Amino acid sequence: MSGFRRGIRLGIDVGKARVGVARCDPDGMLAVPVETVPRSDTSVTRIAELCAEWEPMELVVGLPVNMRGEETLSTTDAREFAAALGARTGLPVRMVDERLSTVSAHTALRSSGRSQKKSRSIVDQVAAVVLLQHAIDTEKSTGTPAGAIIDSPEEQS
Repeated sequence: MSGFRRGIRLGIDVGKARVGVARCDPDGMLAVPVETVPRSDTSVTRIAELCAEWEPMELVVGLPVNMRGEETLSTTDAREFAAALGARTGLPVRMVDERLSTVSAHTALRSSGRSQKKSRSIVDQVAAVVLLQHAIDTEKSTGTPAGAIIDSPEEQS
């Protein structure tokens, strides 16, 4: 655990209809679901409120790329959402490949006996948990944080 940076992180799974939010404890032992935020003009505001409540050291946002690692419209959407979160909260935002997080979330929910329809309201939170757990496990095993920090809007100008 030599290279692990201690502190709470929020995991964010950005979807077209909903945004899943998860958090981990300061020691990065376990990622847990927090909330599913309906995707709207107020999504960033609600996540900023969650940041005020949980005081994370950084946000880990899923970077949706296709299985070949190529960017899609969803990738652009997630990057724009992440940039808006960074601008709103002032927190570092780390983009992490999330190719299998939603698939893993659906698989986990199915194996626990939940139907796709019953799972819809929580699958985004579970995907955020999978994403965040992957990020903290990667940092613990390699000593290097997963993904890449996005430039804050003021750095881009």
